[in-house]
Amino acid sequence: MKMHYPLCIVGSILLMIMAGCDEEGDTPEVAEDDIPGEDEAEEVQNADGDAVSIQLGSGSTGGDYYVLGQEMANVMNEHVNDLDVSSVATEASVENIIRVSDQDLELGMSVHIPALEALEGEGPFQGEVFDDFGFMGYIYPETNQVVVAADAGVDSIADLEGMRINTGLPSSSSQDASETVLEAHGLETDDYDGYEEGFGDAASFLQDENVDAISGLLGLPTGSIMELSLQRDIDMLTVEPDALEEIEEDTMYEHIVIEEDVYDFLEEDVDAIGAYAILIGSTEDIDEDLGYDIVKGLYENTDEITHEQGQHMNMEEITTGSDGLPLHPGAERYFEEHDMLD
Repeated sequence: MKMHYPLCIVGSILLMIMAGCDEEGDTPEVAEDDIPGEDEAEEVQNADGDAVSIQLGSGSTGGDYYVLGQEMANVMNEHVNDLDVSSVATEASVENIIRVSDQDLELGMSVHIPALEALEGEGPFQGEVFDDFGFMGYIYPETNQVVVAADAGVDSIADLEGMRINTGLPSSSSQDASETVLEAHGLETDDYDGYEEGFGDAASFLQDENVDAISGLLGLPTGSIMELSLQRDIDMLTVEPDALEEIEEDTMYEHIVIEEDVYDFLEEDVDAIGAYAILIGSTEDIDEDLGYDIVKGLYENTDEITHEQGQHMNMEEITTGSDGLPLHPGAERYFEEHDMLD
């Protein structure tokens, strides 16, 4: 599947320095009459009326997950009566899946690929199955982006051999995507000097010339890259056709086209790979009624989210990224009520 991401809200870029849109979700069509309007929105109350305190695992401080997670928690607190959601910093997908499944967190943000791997104990889960969680909703598309200084003399990803590359936090989805792209271009982990920092810190490293390249699975566009481009001249590297074909055949990543108007510094489209950010919830600690209330309270009020990636949290795309994953019973009831399932 090839997904294109043009900038669709130019005014938002001028006001907020970033904006993006996803044109091709894989969700079923939702009839207009089935989408709750503003006049139908109301506060949701927990079934038993008791106060409930839960935690949402987000990501590293300063990243998209962390910032967006704070806003998601605020919306849930505002629109689900007697619910207190705290968004906490984590190392994102893999940690969140493990901790939700182990009943250490109630909610978590994750890329859909490690969520699928957790069900089989594959990839970073090293043979241990984590399956006590359910899909609760789509968040936004994530795209792997490889950035270098414009004066580094680097024309392709293969040219990064022997260089200093920040691939992302250990066992994170960013690191997995980065290493997948590098391997497809013939670079194993011992062919370069790997750094394992969150992307915000990595961007500062590139600005200060402490690394030669940074790679991460990020929202499109991402603020740290836009800010970096104001500090020094940068380029974004494209995934070569043969490498892209290999990745699509061997992994669950999909082809993304980063169109040249997404970033001011781009002079042509860039081929990349991507995945979906999703919300998961514990099937042990969050019962069907509370799960239903959380989905209703959050997704019927996402217009209150100011983060640029919040635009993807809408009724038309709400089940994107759910293929192959168990649905949380509360989310499933909500999706069924609004005819959002095949």
